[in-house]
Amino acid sequence: MIRSSKRWQALALTAVAGLALSACGTTDDGGSDSSGGGGDAGASPLCGKSLAFLGALTGDAGALGQNMVGGIQLALDEYNKDNADCKIELKTFDSQGSPDTAPGLATQIVNDDDIFGLVGPGFSGESLATGKTFFEAGLPSISPSATNVTITDQGWTTWHRVIGNDDAQGTADATYLTEKAGASKVYVVDDGQDYSKGLAGKVSEVLGDAQAGSDQISVGQTDMSAVVTSVKAADADAVFYGGYYTEAGLLAKALRQGGWKGTFMSGDGSEDPAFVEVAGPAAAEGAVLSAPAAPAPSDFGATGLYATQAYDATNIFLAALEDGAETGEEINTFIGSYNEDGVSGPISFDDKGDIESSSIYAYFVKDGELDLENPEQIQ
Repeated sequence: MIRSSKRWQALALTAVAGLALSACGTTDDGGSDSSGGGGDAGASPLCGKSLAFLGALTGDAGALGQNMVGGIQLALDEYNKDNADCKIELKTFDSQGSPDTAPGLATQIVNDDDIFGLVGPGFSGESLATGKTFFEAGLPSISPSATNVTITDQGWTTWHRVIGNDDAQGTADATYLTEKAGASKVYVVDDGQDYSKGLAGKVSEVLGDAQAGSDQISVGQTDMSAVVTSVKAADADAVFYGGYYTEAGLLAKALRQGGWKGTFMSGDGSEDPAFVEVAGPAAAEGAVLSAPAAPAPSDFGATGLYATQAYDATNIFLAALEDGAETGEEINTFIGSYNEDGVSGPISFDDKGDIESSSIYAYFVKDGELDLENPEQIQ
């Protein structure tokens, strides 16, 4: 069972320190080693070994990956405090969220005999780019955040996620815009990445005749004037953006500067205070940012979107170890049969590796800040 922590606050600084050390210790080849641990001769053969994290720790989406590592480190700190003779460490691999960079790091991970499981990958594109490598190596993985629907259609039986997929979120987002926000003409934009296209595509599908048009930008694009012109020409009363917070913020800013007055909505890739920083408080005001994640408990010792999911994913691996699992196959079997309540909600997996139950929440920018404590459940 996932442990119910009474030490979250006390360990918050430890988690942050662990993240800082992890970032500082990253090697030139993308990995970082954490020393310590090592059980006695009668302990599990996994004692002293490591979990890996693969995802963005730097770059435009680095804040999201740092949230995840904070959750992972918190779970490990709690476990290691109670199991001084069987410590588990963390090795981080910074892909910057790139599906081009991730495969090389995946090869490093599967060739490292010290690693017995992966919390990640953090993003959908890199999950699709590396899933076969992890599957063929028999390395169990649990993603806290990758939501593209097609990942679990690949037959990779070692891949799991503790978060709802884009079908659930996209359906909820489209329904919110038409039924709650009262939009009749929704313009849909994405940035061309696997996560973004999957989420925006589902929104478009559910919108049907309520979609007023669509467009695609590029990651790193700063000039949004063409999109603003198209949105206004379509007389759209809402815009949905599939992508991450940097471009979402720039788009929201450009729309407001262009005089557009409608509802701006984006998904979990944008659900971060950095969205408000990029857009500016005035342009971000009133924005709706959805996520398949409830707020963390008030006394949880790690912060940010996906921290609770990463914490729960880590604790599933630790529960497998405590249950006596010693091999990748045994750990994977344990994950598949897992059925417990985590900090992020109830967790069990279907035969494809998807979480069986998830809720979608809408978070709002109010008074110039993203309100992370009072979302509205929209599914």
